[in-house]
Amino acid sequence: MVFVSRAATPSHCIRHDTIFRHSFDGSNVRRRPCFAVSPSSWDSAKKGWRGRSMIVAASPPTEDAVVAAEPLTKKDLVDYLASGCKTKDKWRIGTEHEKFGFEFGSLRPMKYEQIAELLNGIAERFEWEKIMEGDKIIGLKQGKQSISLEPGGQFELSGAPLETLHQTCAEVNSHLYQVKAVAEEMGIGFLGIGFQPKWGIKDIPIMPKGRYDIMRNYMPKVGSLGLDMMFRTCTVQVNLDFSSEADMIRKFRAGLALQPIATALFANSPFTEGKPNGFVSMRSQIWTDTDKDRTGMLPFVFDDSFGFEQYVDYALDVPMYFVYRKKKYVDCTGMTFRDFLAGKLPCLPGELPTLNDWENHLTTIFPEVRLKRYLEMRGADGGPWRRLCALPALWVGLLYDDVSLQNILDMTADWTPEERQMLRNKVPITGLKTPFRDGLLKHVAEEVLQLARDGLERRGFKETGFLNEVAEVVRTGITPAEKLLELYHGKWGQSVDHVFEELLY
Repeated sequence: MVFVSRAATPSHCIRHDTIFRHSFDGSNVRRRPCFAVSPSSWDSAKKGWRGRSMIVAASPPTEDAVVAAEPLTKKDLVDYLASGCKTKDKWRIGTEHEKFGFEFGSLRPMKYEQIAELLNGIAERFEWEKIMEGDKIIGLKQGKQSISLEPGGQFELSGAPLETLHQTCAEVNSHLYQVKAVAEEMGIGFLGIGFQPKWGIKDIPIMPKGRYDIMRNYMPKVGSLGLDMMFRTCTVQVNLDFSSEADMIRKFRAGLALQPIATALFANSPFTEGKPNGFVSMRSQIWTDTDKDRTGMLPFVFDDSFGFEQYVDYALDVPMYFVYRKKKYVDCTGMTFRDFLAGKLPCLPGELPTLNDWENHLTTIFPEVRLKRYLEMRGADGGPWRRLCALPALWVGLLYDDVSLQNILDMTADWTPEERQMLRNKVPITGLKTPFRDGLLKHVAEEVLQLARDGLERRGFKETGFLNEVAEVVRTGITPAEKLLELYHGKWGQSVDHVFEELLY
């Protein structure tokens, strides 16, 4: 998901005495600007200053055409995050969702050759631009939307930044219509669920993307479930803006505290290789043993000293995956961006990073809420289309309304780090039935849902109907996963194959 920067806090002015940039005739000219990060701002400054920006998340990262005369500093990295600040009228909603493609007859996962045919078909019929890695098609782009492939062929829409939930849901519907129009002719369907319910890792095709080769080799060294995360999970997430560093901190804390509630409301991954797996959200459980260096609940976000700089310090020490040079991914696993900043990266000795390298590195960190130039809410399982509209509705109602946001911060202010971690650990197993203080998490969810509804009401766009899908979950305390388990043990006759029909888009 790529958001264009609009404004930043007045305190962030990026000053470098001498830089190089291209003139219109292609020669290098010397400049002495001060880039105030202002409404038009960071992306245009970045293009001239550190190089070209990435096109879409799905494409191979671009390389900087011009190397800055001065090395990047930590302040540059902080200013990069701060450049995401936008005035409230510029706040947008960006939704991303992943889904599993499968063959109607065999229920087997789509092979890459089928995915390539599908991507080409969508591009030709609906006028999307193709994104290539070498001679392989790996994604599509149209305006500010992109379609990309996760490691096991999970098909992802990264939506455009939109103003209302009506636009968001219309975008989801349009995307599903286009995908189905081509896929059904090929005998391909798509499944909305959080974890591959039937097939083992050995049955999942591997996508031809260089960065995934590096991750696939590294994952088993740092956790037992990283390959499951790569090849067998699907999520839906929403990306939201902030107006200032203080606003970012408030939303980050609210998002982290309530992420386990979102996990429970959208829990939808109870099957592994054809059998119940003991979890309502296997997808969420998998993240607990993927790579502890780059996942989790980030307790330091609740420290009094937290801000953009503290997140940069965290990210500088998260081990890297790769650097992209000369159209190749250079394996830098286990090395840190802090070393890169000092020119001491063993995989590229003496070389210094660009802002594109930093942008790429930030995409390889996977906490429950992630900071880029916007905040990503990452705790929900993939699901059927109505839930794809409900997830952004929940977070927009809670975080884009000042009253609801303050109520959430007041409600969670005395939650201890141990309580937040307990919810993170137990919700994948017990969902809304997780005990919390004097009651169940269901009771907290009732209050949270009401605050989300109130927040949407005050926005004035008649968006509260998008919460209906989760309102039933809160009312009954029964997660989507528990409903699937009831069907499995009942009319499905303990055959998971029926889920491919039940959750077909």
